[in-house]
Amino acid sequence: MEEIKEECGVFGIWSPDKRALPYTVAVGLTALQHRGQEAAGMAINEDRNIRYHKAPGLVSEVFPSPQLEALGCGQIAVGHVRYATTGGGSALNAQPMVVRHVKGQLALCHNGNLTNSVELRRELELKGCIFQTTSDTEVISYIITQKRLLNPSIETALEAAMKEIKGAYSLVLTSPTKLMACRDPLGMRPLVMGRTPDGCVVFASESCALDAVGAVPERDLKPGEIVVCDTGGVRSIETYCDKTKPKLCVFEYIYFSRPDSVIEGVCVHDARTRAGHFLAKNHPADADIVIGVPDSGLDAALGYAEESGIPYGIGLIKNKYIGRTFIAPDQNLRENLVRLKMGAVPSTIKGKRVVLVDDSIVRGTTSERIVRMIRDAGAKEVHMRISSPPFLNPCYYGTDVDSRENLIAVHHSNDEICKMIGADSLGFLSVEDARKLAGSDPDHFCAACFDGKYPV
Repeated sequence: MEEIKEECGVFGIWSPDKRALPYTVAVGLTALQHRGQEAAGMAINEDRNIRYHKAPGLVSEVFPSPQLEALGCGQIAVGHVRYATTGGGSALNAQPMVVRHVKGQLALCHNGNLTNSVELRRELELKGCIFQTTSDTEVISYIITQKRLLNPSIETALEAAMKEIKGAYSLVLTSPTKLMACRDPLGMRPLVMGRTPDGCVVFASESCALDAVGAVPERDLKPGEIVVCDTGGVRSIETYCDKTKPKLCVFEYIYFSRPDSVIEGVCVHDARTRAGHFLAKNHPADADIVIGVPDSGLDAALGYAEESGIPYGIGLIKNKYIGRTFIAPDQNLRENLVRLKMGAVPSTIKGKRVVLVDDSIVRGTTSERIVRMIRDAGAKEVHMRISSPPFLNPCYYGTDVDSRENLIAVHHSNDEICKMIGADSLGFLSVEDARKLAGSDPDHFCAACFDGKYPV
């Protein structure tokens, strides 16, 4: 995998009593760390008073034990891990977005991108709003707080705000007395709800975070649904449900989500293994061993091996102590970063014809370095197989593919890419098979980065 960065991750919890929620949120966010490694934050609501802390860094860096202790106890909490798809990596753009308004406080966490944020921001600025950040999350918070002045409750204000914001979003937010969660009407970003045995209601971008805090996943939120939790219980607002066909981002199954997560009833590991089966059927290779590029290429490699009958092996080892990617000061060091991140296993590779499975090729530079690494370890042949289709279009919904300019498949044929990365053969997953990864309605997914069919 190269040059595509993770989505953000959101987490929210409502408790029937006051407890040390910062520790629970930290565990949940750590389980979602793969979705964003630039910044982390959480807000704790104790008796209508919202305390918060956010900063650049990993969850463990931003929330050492003294910081968790300082946040105290509460009944409601929301948390966020961030990768900047819009707004840049400024510390000011870290979430939650916490605002004070005439009706109280609001803490908001957001995964996704708005497609009309520029227009909305300009309208708000012309009305006198002053922005402190460059993220579209602040746009959402302003719209909600303005709607709150005209609506009897925070949930009706959120409902009214959803009429104006367009694009991809999953939100968790706390008002002084309520925890709310919602998905955009197309359900482009995942959001799952669960409960702990002692009565807490939990929301997270992926079910792996619910598992980490001991919550039992209950269901995915419906596209367009708002769920409200307070002392009166849990209730749902479905004004925007079933208006259009859902369009979950297919890249959640290909790359973003953790293999042990279950999204829309389908285990991510199973979807990736299915991708490997498709690849083996459509792009067979005469080879001795199948290996995967850690981490999200491993499941597809296993599926390729199962379908083809070629033995599966561990040929690349990821350095588990590499956290956030750093920028090397010169080109030579940048060239060697891939060797720092992972190393080849010569005993698996030497003298063999290798099927190398990865999840995508974006610009081609990292793929070329990995192929070279496999050859340096003694491979006789390297047959590259990619468990996603070629990237041909920018994404406007939260994936870090914002231009066609640097996409290698836009400017080069399959044979040209194969030669550029130094492989003996190259095969991509088809768009049709990508839409079948979850085994459901192929029209259920957004695959615009591959086929250009934008749902918004």
